Amino acid sequence: MIDVLYFAWVRERIGLSKEKVETSAETVAGLVAELKAREARYEAAFADVSALRVALDQELSDFDAPLAGVREIAFFPPMTGG
Repeated sequence: MIDVLYFAWVRERIGLSKEKVETSAETVAGLVAELKAREARYEAAFADVSALRVALDQELSDFDAPLAGVREIAFFPPMTGG
């Protein structure tokens, strides 16, 4: 089981701030594919992954990163400074 956290418009589109997900995916991209296959709200949230960032166990990562040993994954839009 992995804790999946959603922030900003990702959370708004999915309707959840977090959930526990059981996955057989080996990478972040694989998990995204599983989530998108669930229903339309996930498809909408992950329609353009180039507009998203991902953190694994609170460290920025890439969508091709392996999920082995990961306990928490967070999806969020890029942040701007100011």
